[in-house]
Amino acid sequence: MKLKVVNKEGKETGKSVELNDEIFAIEPNQHVVWLDVKHYLANQRQGTHKSKERAEISKSTKKLLRQKGSGGARHGSAKAPIYVGGGRVFGPRPRDYDFKLNKKVKTLARMSVLSARAAEGKIVVVEDFGFESPKTKSYIEFLGALNLGGSKTLFVVDGNENNLYLSSRNIPKTKVVEKDSVNTYDLINAETILLAESTISHLETILKD
Repeated sequence: MKLKVVNKEGKETGKSVELNDEIFAIEPNQHVVWLDVKHYLANQRQGTHKSKERAEISKSTKKLLRQKGSGGARHGSAKAPIYVGGGRVFGPRPRDYDFKLNKKVKTLARMSVLSARAAEGKIVVVEDFGFESPKTKSYIEFLGALNLGGSKTLFVVDGNENNLYLSSRNIPKTKVVEKDSVNTYDLINAETILLAESTISHLETILKD
């Protein structure tokens, strides 16, 4: 698959890049995409939720009322869950939500999303550029030149484009990531994927290995 390269003004540069069909033109596997997204979201969970159970409540251990003759139920502790301030029954405990997912599954998931976006014409190759200083207005103008204002975009850049990241972080539905940090969740969450020209060969290398 061949794509034309555009500059930050949205104009064609006269150059084109050849995308590897083994990565950008495979049959998407929806199941592995679901698995990888599930794995990513599970890793985002802190798992620090906790509520006190009966044994962890600090209250008097004195018996509340006599065993018989009160006309009501028999109670022996204010820590019982039916009382205000009592312990919770089977409350949440800290846990790790991570689960094992093979590297080949993650790779296939990313390739599946890239192939799906390429088939939809939702991949744009942008000539390498940078900003002299962080400026949100400059990034908004860049998206406007590509007719992508207001749409969800993911811009994959080289690792030294910090000004691009700083310029985009306050813009809704927009994300800039380094080429080594591309994940399936970000790819599938974006309506259009922007690839810096210099990142394509790197992506093809890490996805073919």
